[in-house]
Amino acid sequence: MIMASHDHSDSRISVVIPVFNGARYLAEAIESVLGQTLKAAEIIVVDDGSADGSGDVARRFPGVRVETQPHAGIGAARNRGVTVSTGAFIAFLDADDLWLPDKLAVQAELLRTDATVDAVFGSYEAFVSPDLDADTRARLSGRVEAAGTCHAGAMLIRRPALLRAGLFPTNVAVGEFMDWFMRAQEIGLVMRNVPALVMRRRVHGGNTTLQRQHALSDYTRVLKRALDRRRAGAPKGG
Repeated sequence: MIMASHDHSDSRISVVIPVFNGARYLAEAIESVLGQTLKAAEIIVVDDGSADGSGDVARRFPGVRVETQPHAGIGAARNRGVTVSTGAFIAFLDADDLWLPDKLAVQAELLRTDATVDAVFGSYEAFVSPDLDADTRARLSGRVEAAGTCHAGAMLIRRPALLRAGLFPTNVAVGEFMDWFMRAQEIGLVMRNVPALVMRRRVHGGNTTLQRQHALSDYTRVLKRALDRRRAGAPKGG
């Protein structure tokens, strides 16, 4: 059963898990949220038009809210989760990734003790999914990047701060978080990193960024938008 945090009513955490044909790993993702040392007030799985029973997997977990929509992409799924959520803090987890048990506790502590901080990031590391056959694991092992921090699943953010930067774009298949993050930087959101590993990103060959052939054009579009905004805001004649 999902219990709201007993600390403060104004620091309830909503967790949004977008999923599209992710039934294979979704249960593990949900379990990593349920296993947090600081419990979320609500877990919202947004089934983005899956055809593999992803929604049914989520419904096996008592208290998990499932929102369904026609397939519209990860940006639209994240936005749906934000719109229906009620927590003062919002966290995202992709349906094939995992949180470490102290993820929410470590990040929420900083938000609760420093009112000037809008969002908190932690580190994440990639791992090749252990359920794959040996040949596939060997092929994918070269695609495991070093640990990073700039990932939606490694963030905990105050709701008003997220909305100040705006919702996620819905016309790109990948790069929706990069687009949001650059806008957040541009408006001056205060974002901090905690020195803790908070997430494990699963590499399994079906990951959107590995799968999409047009990923480069989506990232290029996101970067062009950022440059256009910068030019529009630049002083004239300088």
